[in-house]
Amino acid sequence: MARKLSKKQQQLVDKIEQNCQMVREFMNDWLMFNQLLTAYVKPNANKAELENHFLKVKSKLARQHRVLKDHLGSDFQIDGNTMNIVSGATSLEAIHAQSEVSVKKLQNEWHRAFISINETLGGLEDKKARAMRGEKVSLGLTADQPIGGGGMSPGMKKGLVVALVLAVVVAVVLALFGDAYIRAFQDFFG
Repeated sequence: MARKLSKKQQQLVDKIEQNCQMVREFMNDWLMFNQLLTAYVKPNANKAELENHFLKVKSKLARQHRVLKDHLGSDFQIDGNTMNIVSGATSLEAIHAQSEVSVKKLQNEWHRAFISINETLGGLEDKKARAMRGEKVSLGLTADQPIGGGGMSPGMKKGLVVALVLAVVVAVVLALFGDAYIRAFQDFFG
């Protein structure tokens, strides 16, 4: 029997699913990037149409990459070289005008980025599954989100405990020796 999630837990699951969908869309466009790359060299390929589609896919990838980076925060595990691949691939004609070794290197870099996109998606899907089971999970932190969703961080809790202990020690010392300190203070300034 499936566990009934609270409204807050369901919102978290929905947000993680939204992030998964964004990564899936990025992955589909990443696959299209490679399909266009390989289709260009096939006999009877409509090179002008492929070039046009390639430029649209590159533009979309650049926009999606930025949005993913902002939305996923620390869950964003996509290879840092991904946008270098996109920006370095000026056109299909320019790519295929390079040496075979250079084209093979680009394909290897594309594949490495593809793996990192899949790793990011896998991490999000795992987080979603855990959230659906009612486990406590958090979304990746971004620069504009508070740490821990507004709760206290472990460091803040430790600092608060230390401050409370010091306050208790000071209170005990003042209770036991307060009169002596007050007299010494008055004598010193009196």
